[in-house]
Amino acid sequence: MDLNADVGQSFGSWTAGGDPAMFQLATSANIACGLHAGDPVTMLDSCRAAYELDVTVGAHLGYRDLAGYGRRTLGMSFDELFGDVLYQLGALDGVAHAVGASVDYVRLHGALYETTVHDGEQASAVVAAVNAYDPGLPFLGLPGSELLKQAQEAGHPVFIEAFADRAYLADGSLVPLSEENAVLHDVDLVVERAVRLATQGEVVAVDGTVVTVRPDSLHVRGGSPGAVEMAARIRAGLEAAGVGLDSIA
Repeated sequence: MDLNADVGQSFGSWTAGGDPAMFQLATSANIACGLHAGDPVTMLDSCRAAYELDVTVGAHLGYRDLAGYGRRTLGMSFDELFGDVLYQLGALDGVAHAVGASVDYVRLHGALYETTVHDGEQASAVVAAVNAYDPGLPFLGLPGSELLKQAQEAGHPVFIEAFADRAYLADGSLVPLSEENAVLHDVDLVVERAVRLATQGEVVAVDGTVVTVRPDSLHVRGGSPGAVEMAARIRAGLEAAGVGLDSIA
């Protein structure tokens, strides 16, 4: 099982998350590319840390929304989003190359992640841009999403992601972050859900429905309070259950 975490989200004098500890826990790192979070120096530090610790680098792509941390949906045209995805990919790949690393998958962030679950046009802009940059670059995302459907149709490898600390609806989608109780904070419960996802391929939705999810990767939060402790507990719980940890890419 892969553990992916959001890192590289600091910007200028503003520091986000516990990246040094998170790089010790995750097997794949979703590194912010400068539009929703991150800056060139942070990207460089993150790619260097990932390379030194043998953590796979993923491009964490978001809307151009530093003020809103990429959590606001932007009504971007196909060409605007196409260009922004190319810009982010090129920036992170260039920085990664400078330290001996490479971008080995893409994962979307925040509002762009949620929008491309159902919005075919926004998903198509992202997939077209990634395809233009690297036709073989894998996607990590939510099963059943427009993004993964279109990526697979375009010939990209796709990896399924699940969330131990997010509330699920009965149809397998996530409770939107804008709603109360979308994120779970009970560490013991989150660890239990992570182990169940990894070993049984299922998670309990908010209405009690058991939803089948067979993930290649579990997402652990990188920037919220208590994120490092949560990630450490999840990793320890998986290892105690005999789940081997390795990167998707």
